[in-house]
Amino acid sequence: MTYVVTLIPGDGIGPEVIRAATKVLAASGVALDWDIHDVGIPALEKGQVPLPEEVLASVRSNGVALKGPASTPAGSRGFPSVNIGLRRALDLYGQARRCRTRPGIASPFPGTDFVVIRETTEDLYVGIEFPAGSEGAAAVVRAAEDYGRGSIPPSAGLSIKFVTEAAVRRILHFAFSYTLRHGRKKLTVVHKATVMRCTDGMFLEVAKELAPSYPDVNLEVLQIDNLCGQLVRRPQDFDVFVSGIQYGDILSDLGAGLVGGIGTVPGANYGPGVAMFEPAHGTVPHRAGKDEADPMAAILCGALLLDYLGETDAAERVEGALNAVVAKGDSVTYDLRASDDDRPSVPTTVMTDAIISEMQRS
Repeated sequence: MTYVVTLIPGDGIGPEVIRAATKVLAASGVALDWDIHDVGIPALEKGQVPLPEEVLASVRSNGVALKGPASTPAGSRGFPSVNIGLRRALDLYGQARRCRTRPGIASPFPGTDFVVIRETTEDLYVGIEFPAGSEGAAAVVRAAEDYGRGSIPPSAGLSIKFVTEAAVRRILHFAFSYTLRHGRKKLTVVHKATVMRCTDGMFLEVAKELAPSYPDVNLEVLQIDNLCGQLVRRPQDFDVFVSGIQYGDILSDLGAGLVGGIGTVPGANYGPGVAMFEPAHGTVPHRAGKDEADPMAAILCGALLLDYLGETDAAERVEGALNAVVAKGDSVTYDLRASDDDRPSVPTTVMTDAIISEMQRS
């Protein structure tokens, strides 16, 4: 059987790490037909909009996508994030990032293995923002002043965090089900309900309401600041987190730092009948085109993609080969070297070929 998969290379180091992933997937023996599309800067350079409708149509039609990192220019002159645009347009509401230590990668916390699940269609990252002096902000400014917060000057900037009960219920059901499906035991709800009572408070209340329906999952609730303090001391005690998009973004990067770096963490985005797999790392433009980018996260995304397609054996062979190469340590990129390792790092292409050779031997 041949699977048609949307392929979005991205920009920066994206095309290089995605190329590495597709080479490894080809060696797995699973037949994949790549439907290739550009977004962001590469799309603009071709005279297209940052998120062409044909990209969305491709993912909807194929039901699955492999995506490289895509730049989001900072400031008011940039274009809206295509990453967020893809998630919202395709209703990819649930994102899961697994942070785990692996032999060969330096970490002060061996045995760490947790998953960060975040709701991706609401919360602050939706981008409802405006200057306080604008017409659209008038009602918000009046409400804040009526609440006794004093005068908000026109020079201020405002961001609105909105959370709906429907979205909260959906992501919590997803998180409880994910925990059970992957044989995990504890789900930690991350919040700041003592301050954001209407948004995080709702998240917390719905989690407690749903918990009795999942008796095999141990529900824990922790405020985001408390959690960060605990996570950097004893990450091995945690299993699965669920939160809104902002907390989850911070936690997944913190988790990556605990287990060896952002280049080691794959990401999966799930929606109704659709899944998109993408590395957690960014575009790293100063490394682009130099054949030195770490392909690990992109290759792990490929393994997740195979598993999603039902090709479990192939997925395990891909991840097993990658683990073996990383554990050996003599064919890895610069960022996977231990600080006291005097062996030279290897190019992206060499690490990729080493993983393929390991697959062929196994």
